[in-house]
Amino acid sequence: MENSTQFVGQSTAFLDSVERASRAAPLQRPVLVIGERGTGKELIAERLHQLSRRWQEPFVTLNCAALPESLIEAELFGHEQGAFTGATRARAGRFEEADKGTLFLDELATLSMGAQERLLRAVEYGEVTRIGSSRPVRVDVRIVAATNEDLPRMAEQNRFRADLLDRLSFEVITLPPLRVREGDIHVLSDYFGRRMATELRWDTWPGYTDAALRSLEEYQWPGNVRELRNVIERAVYRWDNFAEPIAHINFDPFDSPWKPSPMMAPVAETAEAAPQRPTARADYDGVTDLKGAVDAHEKAILEAALARHRFNQRQTAKALGLSYDQLRHAMKKHGLSDISI
Repeated sequence: MENSTQFVGQSTAFLDSVERASRAAPLQRPVLVIGERGTGKELIAERLHQLSRRWQEPFVTLNCAALPESLIEAELFGHEQGAFTGATRARAGRFEEADKGTLFLDELATLSMGAQERLLRAVEYGEVTRIGSSRPVRVDVRIVAATNEDLPRMAEQNRFRADLLDRLSFEVITLPPLRVREGDIHVLSDYFGRRMATELRWDTWPGYTDAALRSLEEYQWPGNVRELRNVIERAVYRWDNFAEPIAHINFDPFDSPWKPSPMMAPVAETAEAAPQRPTARADYDGVTDLKGAVDAHEKAILEAALARHRFNQRQTAKALGLSYDQLRHAMKKHGLSDISI
C-alpha cells in the first residue's frame, strides 16, 4: 500500500476497524490508533483526516521515535532564535504547521515525560509556547496518535501520563494483525502481485502455485501488510518464467547458503544434538491412511524446499541432507521430476 487512503481487504476484523475510523472522522476529537508494526496505522490516520472537515487543511506527520529527546520538544512546539545551541533562527513547530488541520503523532509511547507534559497543555488549552518564548500561540489542531505499545499498562507503571492518555483516547481504533484477517492474505497477495507485474510490464498475471499460496497462509507475518508487500514484490521480480504461476516465496531476504555463520558457543563432547522437531502439531487424530499421510507430507516438504531454492536440485538436496540421486528418486516418486531449472 502506498501512502494513500486506499484499503485492500475483506475480513470482518479489518473492515470493522476501517468503519470505526470512518465514523470517528467527522468529530473534532483526538483518536488513538493501536496496532502492530505494518498494520496500516498511518493509513487510518490519513483516512481520519481526509473524511473530516479539515481535509483541505494540512496533514502534518511526526515520528516521535525519529528524533532524540533533546530535539523532540523543539520539533513539536517550535523555538525562538538563540533558544539553544544551533537555534540560529526562529522556527515554527509541528503544532503551528498543522493549525486548522491534523497532527499525526506516530510512535507516541516514545515521548519523554517532559514532552508529554507540554503536549497535555497543548491538547487541553489549545495553545503552545515555543522554546525560548514566554508568549503562548493559539492553535486549532486535531491530534491523531499511534503506537504499538500498551499505553494503559505504561500509565500504570508511571511511564506514560495517565491524564494525557485520558485526553487522547476519546476513540481508540485497534488494527488487527494480518495473521487474523481471514482471507486477506490471498487478496493482498494478488493485489500486490498484479501491481508489481504491471510495473515490470508483464503481459499477463500468472498467479501463484498452490504450494506458494499455502506457504503465504501458514506464515505468521510479524511485519504484517508492509512485510507481505515486500515479500510479494520480491517474489514477482525474481520470477523469470512469466507463463507459469509463481512458485518461489522468499520470506527472509537475508537467507542464503553463504551468509555469515554466527559465533557458536562450544558444545560439550557428551552433549547430543537436539533432534529437529516440527514447528506445529499436525492433526494426527484425523489420519486414517498412514502411508498416504506420510507420502503427502514428504511431497509437501519437497515442493517447499524446491521452491525455496528456486528449483536448483543440487542445492535442494544439500539443504535436505540428501544426495542428488536420492532427491531425484524422491521427486520421481511424487511426480515432481519435471520441475527443474
